[in-house]
Amino acid sequence: METTLRGVGVSHGVAIGEVRHMGTAVLEPPARQITADEAAREQGRARQAVSAVAADLIARGQLAGGEAQHVLEAQAMIAEDPELMADVDRRIAVGSTAERGVYDAFAAYRDLLAGAGEYMAGRVADLDDVRNRIVARLLGVPMPGVPDSDEPYVLIARDLAPADTALLDPALVLGFVTEEGGPTSHSAILARALGVPAIVALPGAGEIAEGTMIAVDGSTGDLFVDPSPQKRAELEAAAAERKAALAASSGPGATSDGHKMPLLANVGGPADVPAAVEAGAEGVGLFRTEFLFLDDSKKAPSEEKQIESYRKVLEAFPEGRVVVRVLDAGADKPLDFLTPGDEPNPALGVRGLRSLLDHPDVLRTQLTALARAAEGLPVHLEVMAPMVADRIDARAFADACREAGLKAKFGAMVEIPSAALRARSILQEVEFLSLGTNDLAQYAFAADRQVGAVSRLQDPWQPALLDLIAMSADAARAEGKSCGVCGEAASDPLLACVLTGLGVTSLSMGAASIPYVRATLAKYTLAQCERAAAAARSADSAEEARVAAQAVLSGE
Repeated sequence: METTLRGVGVSHGVAIGEVRHMGTAVLEPPARQITADEAAREQGRARQAVSAVAADLIARGQLAGGEAQHVLEAQAMIAEDPELMADVDRRIAVGSTAERGVYDAFAAYRDLLAGAGEYMAGRVADLDDVRNRIVARLLGVPMPGVPDSDEPYVLIARDLAPADTALLDPALVLGFVTEEGGPTSHSAILARALGVPAIVALPGAGEIAEGTMIAVDGSTGDLFVDPSPQKRAELEAAAAERKAALAASSGPGATSDGHKMPLLANVGGPADVPAAVEAGAEGVGLFRTEFLFLDDSKKAPSEEKQIESYRKVLEAFPEGRVVVRVLDAGADKPLDFLTPGDEPNPALGVRGLRSLLDHPDVLRTQLTALARAAEGLPVHLEVMAPMVADRIDARAFADACREAGLKAKFGAMVEIPSAALRARSILQEVEFLSLGTNDLAQYAFAADRQVGAVSRLQDPWQPALLDLIAMSADAARAEGKSCGVCGEAASDPLLACVLTGLGVTSLSMGAASIPYVRATLAKYTLAQCERAAAAARSADSAEEARVAAQAVLSGE
């Protein structure tokens, strides 16, 4: 009998197929004492396994490219963390085997992360995956992962590590469903980049029996178990209609009555540019530069290395707009040379612009590199600071830009509620705002963006979040300046219409979402978008807001 489950849809499209489950997790290795004579050999085994896993993660990243490469390179850094390795060595020296030493050292670090605030706890899944890979190699057992199958299927897992998600074959894995995770988790971001329909935060999905036929709607978050022929036909018809609309959509983003809404791409480096260009991005709305810095957590990249990377992105969009976010380090992206290692809650500590202002040489080098990279190019370069809290922050960043001789617009990200509340004040110092809706939701609702249990509060349809967006857009309009959205909210086609109605001036998203947003925007007038936005803000929950906006746009 057909039943319906509801999770959080994070990647558009419909997938219909049989269930396959992720492989079983690595078992805890036995606690066996070794002699002192065996310690050096076991330490060597541990180091070899760590190096092999790190190399494998880097190789997987190079195969996947783009956003996935950056995520997997960050995981490789976890594997080779010197403090973790020193702890492994200590445990082996007092009698643990290599596999037990790795397991216990990672367990201790896991407890530290879990107790360091929900933001840091969101990295526990990545840590567990690295541990499992090292222990599996030491035990000589197969690494749990995506199942082997000759026929296409829908994958169900408790959670998906980035290393698994990055190399999913869309020809075999029609879609995936996870019990945990959130709309801004690494797996969700990579699913959108791959164009694979996906649902996260669906408790109980793991209880669906292997081989069961299911239908996954990655737009709505609905999962249909044993869908009826009628339901399958409805979903397939909707998917075909969506595909036809995408094929017919091209050119700049705009509503049906000609109101322009530039559609920009979020990129992490040069590897992401081809997909953005192919999708018809009108520029870059968020260039995440931190991935360049994560290559070596001990020191910042040289000015020349930065120039090379920045220029490749700038050259891809002649006459286009490229918005660069300066280094956003701290919290889940710690750097040894920049961020404190002993903060009780890094998400609320020295992060983003605060780190850069504490290390002005790092900020100055980056701004100088951006200025030199843009020399002689017709691109419209804009540079923004992350985690701006107030006018004082905005002024400090603007001053640093001027001192570096940057011939570009400089702006502030709105990720902290105080910045939305005082947006007009901040705009006295900078020339534009960019809304990072992922962090703005996290801080507005005290809900970690990586924790599935609070995903309800991470839903970008939350009316309180829409209020903060409207407040920022109104302030920008009053000052005659721009206010874009570069968070994941922009990738939802229906929500993109609401954001347009709220008065934002550009939308930036993963390249795979651009055609969906372009096609949807082209169906409605600006007035319809404004009415949908008003209806959504009048609701009391995210679900009610979504339904209210849909009703307005469908003419109900």
